[in-house]
Amino acid sequence: MKFVAFERAKQGTGASRRLRNTGRTPGIVYGGQGQPELIELDHNALWHALKKEAFHSSILDMELNGKQNQVLLRDVQMHPFKQMVLHIDFQRVDASTKLHMKVPLHYSGEENSPAVKLDLCLVTHVINELEVSCLPKDLPEFISVDLSGLKKGDTLHLNDIKLPSGVSALTHGKDNPVLVSVVVPKAEAEAAPEAGAAPAADAAAPAPAKK
Repeated sequence: MKFVAFERAKQGTGASRRLRNTGRTPGIVYGGQGQPELIELDHNALWHALKKEAFHSSILDMELNGKQNQVLLRDVQMHPFKQMVLHIDFQRVDASTKLHMKVPLHYSGEENSPAVKLDLCLVTHVINELEVSCLPKDLPEFISVDLSGLKKGDTLHLNDIKLPSGVSALTHGKDNPVLVSVVVPKAEAEAAPEAGAAPAADAAAPAPAKK
């Protein structure tokens, strides 16, 4: 995705407030080989860009002073109750340095799985995004996960999916986390204990007295 930023001359709370009153959002670009740069963006254009998933999870092309810069969105500060972006941070991308990013998981095919079609199970997405480590050229916009093979009682773990080439997952000490679980329908789950309790109740009943 591409967007345009403008150099910001003034900083401070008062200057930022005046900037917002003119329909602009203050921000900063840091990292890489250059010094941090103060920038400003058109608020309306930024507001619509933030609604797009790719703006949060992919490398962005930022035009600043006529030059193209590759950056990543790193932080967004929102107004507590107004639809307003107060401040935004970007990080420059170094092509030779691995980066850490959270990438969305796009699940598909669950409606065609035996778990859903045959057993009417519910499929729960435990994790909807995955933190990865990779070079900028290998960063995927999203990771596709096919759920069409899920069966009743299945649990899909991280090790069960294939990550894109050059991409590794960061789990922060969690060993093979669960991504998706299949939940048995509530009526069926409640019926199972009742069925198992019937023989026990019969066994506990007193034997009829002999005449």
